[in-house]
Amino acid sequence: MLTSSETPIVATVVLVAFGILGWGFYRARPYGKLGILAWLQSVVLMIPWLLFFGLFAAGIYVNIVGILFLLVVSTGVYVFLGRQLRAAGQDAILRQRATQRLEAEVQQQGSPTNNSNLPEGTAQLKPEVLSIPEEDLNMIKGIFGLDTFFTTETIAYQEGAIFKGNLRGEPEAVHNTLSASLQERLGDKYRLFIVENTDGKPVIIVLPSRNDPRPMTLPQKVFAVILLVGTIATSLETAGLLLNFDFFSNPERFREVIPIGAGILTVLIAHEIGHWLLARRHQIRLSWPYFLPAIQIGSFGAITRFESLLPNRKVLFDISLAGPAVGGIVSLLMLVAGLLLSHKGSLFQLPNEFFSGSILVGTLARVILGSALQSPLVDIHPLVVIGWLGLVVTALNLMPAGQLDGGRIVQAIYGRKIAGRATVATLIVLVLVSLGTPLALYWAIVIVFLQRDLERPSLNEISEPDDARAALGLLALFLMVATLLPLTPGLAGRLGIGG
Repeated sequence: MLTSSETPIVATVVLVAFGILGWGFYRARPYGKLGILAWLQSVVLMIPWLLFFGLFAAGIYVNIVGILFLLVVSTGVYVFLGRQLRAAGQDAILRQRATQRLEAEVQQQGSPTNNSNLPEGTAQLKPEVLSIPEEDLNMIKGIFGLDTFFTTETIAYQEGAIFKGNLRGEPEAVHNTLSASLQERLGDKYRLFIVENTDGKPVIIVLPSRNDPRPMTLPQKVFAVILLVGTIATSLETAGLLLNFDFFSNPERFREVIPIGAGILTVLIAHEIGHWLLARRHQIRLSWPYFLPAIQIGSFGAITRFESLLPNRKVLFDISLAGPAVGGIVSLLMLVAGLLLSHKGSLFQLPNEFFSGSILVGTLARVILGSALQSPLVDIHPLVVIGWLGLVVTALNLMPAGQLDGGRIVQAIYGRKIAGRATVATLIVLVLVSLGTPLALYWAIVIVFLQRDLERPSLNEISEPDDARAALGLLALFLMVATLLPLTPGLAGRLGIGG
């Protein structure tokens, strides 16, 4: 049975888990069958992990075979639901297109005949209030039509213009059509955004392409190289501290720290390769990574800027998740391999309290090492420490704040408003946690000064990522919490971690 001190913690975890699922159901319900099927896919992805951790908290240990069975079953159900969702989605699309064609025919029959695609009565601004030349403005207005975007008002905005009106189709298809028409008329001179206005209605924004993100300058590249060198140094220093000596004071012992330092750098590089591969797939340019040195864990990760405008929120999600996915998988493989290779006489001897510092690390260690965790000191392979540090770095970058990978994922799935609120909430949590660990305070400072702002809007900011991406995003956030959330000493002891 749970003790009185453990019950509130377990109850909180359960409430948070069911709160996330309940919130997902609340958001999905207005979309009918499509929304419910998408929500069920999210549930199917999370159930194996919730079941595993729930049984673990109850003192029931699931071995590797059981874990694989849960994952295989959930994957099968997920694929089945995906097929049902695609079938339902195709039916909905056909009905939507039929309705749109009928509306367009009615509007064309009732509208006055003229040679312009613009509806009669469209607001005209005086050329002098707009930065866009009048000739260009007229050509831009000519791309709109009854079957794409029915304009009602034109407003000056920065160096471009905002076009208010009514969206006449699926946002992604409309954006592709309008962008292609704009490209045909004016080449690469302007960029067309479709975003949500303050009143919740879609608007079109056209801005000159000179506002596009710029490539890194030479000084910025030099600074990135300096940070890389600093990160290599702090990774070696972290390795030295793990080996109980100060590398900066004993540089002649560099051969001893190279294996662990190289392991830390491998995780960091794998993370950046994940971003780079998906960016290349979507033809998006990325800046060089600005690595953030940290003596405590080697590095906080890296800041990578987009040097291209993102076409939609799906691309933002893919690139943002790819880094933590690759880095996290490499770290997890290192951790599991290290646990399997651990034996009496392994290089490191860690107090068993080490394994209660993370739900994820503790559960995996309990499954693989078993009763060995009851010893005051546990002999472990160096890969365990490297994998654990990699998971911590990955989890820190998955926090839903600003331009962190987690913040970008939340922005891609739920939009800018919720991403802004998540950033504030994350910073508040970090400040509270910093009362117990200085690492949280350091990370909060990094976010506030370097990454608190949201990512700039995509060209198509209206279309949301599909259900599969939303489910993967929830799973990533869940694993982030499982990595950073510790076990209480009492619960850890009852589960066999400690004496």
